Formats: sequence, structure tokens, C-alpha cells
Amino acid sequence: MIAKHRKVHLFDIDIPGKFQFKESDTLSPGNFITTFQVNEFNIGLGICYDIRFPEQAFLMREEGAHIMIYPGAFNMTTGPVYFELLNRSRAVDNQVFCASIAPATDHTATYTSWGHSLVCSPTGTVIDSALHEEQIIYCDMRLNEIQETRDGIPTSKQKRSDIYKVVHVRKNDSD
Repeated sequence: MIAKHRKVHLFDIDIPGKFQFKESDTLSPGNFITTFQVNEFNIGLGICYDIRFPEQAFLMREEGAHIMIYPGAFNMTTGPVYFELLNRSRAVDNQVFCASIAPATDHTATYTSWGHSLVCSPTGTVIDSALHEEQIIYCDMRLNEIQETRDGIPTSKQKRSDIYKVVHVRKNDSD
């Protein structure tokens, strides 16, 4: 096993007339930020709805993440509006690669996923993406691209910690 992660933010939403879902009826949230090492890359892991929370992504970056991975299944209501936007935002916010992996769209399933797995560069450019169908996407991720982005726009050095802070309240010391 490379890492163990439990989804931190549960998907409890109600969009009147369109979509309602309440994960908290059956799941309980995880309590830790997860990062792990694969070769030269440090990877931050979130699950689906976690991508909506920039503070979690920021803490993964603070723990050294070069890539953020979010397996998930956005639905047919939220997917078209938010899926690419959130991936590009987390990539740009943290100057990392961001990859979201989703099941292909299956209109016969009880839950229909938007699909569209994708990978974004540290500048927020979509490097590659799938459509609704089952598809494997490949891309090159180079550490020097992350460093070039961070050197060009050094946001981590320009943060005003004298005015605001994002703090890591709980760290997972048991794994």
C-alpha cells in the first residue's frame, strides 16, 4: 500500500429541481491530509468533493505536493459547470499538476458520472482530457515545469502571513 486516505469533505448538496445527494447518510469524513512519495514526485490525494476546498490543497502543497490527484465522479449537473474549473484552479493556486480521474459516463447506471478525466499543468492549462467515454490519457509531468512556474510567479514567497494563515490543525502521525 502506498497511502491510505479517507475523503475529508462529504458531498451533501441540494440543488433544487436538479440534484440532491447526501454522503453523510452513509459515510463519515476522514480527518487527515494525505501526501505520499512516488519516485521523485510528492503526491497529494483528495477525493472528489475535496477539490472544492482550496485550503486542503494548500496544505498538501505545504507538505511538498508536486501533483494533486482527485479520483471522483462529478454528476451531470455539477460536472459541466465545475469539473474543469476546479481542476485548473487547484493547479494554478498551488502551482502543481492536478489530475482528476473519473469513471466514464454510463446513462444506465443509478448514478451518472460526468466523466472527463483530465490533467492540468501548474499554469492551469489542460494538458489532456477524456470525454464521456472510457479512455486512458497520458501526459508528461516534469518537476522543472513546476519550479519554472514557481520562480516566474513566486506566490508562496509573497503570501502575507502577517495578515492571514492557513494552519494544519491535525496531522496523521499514525501512518
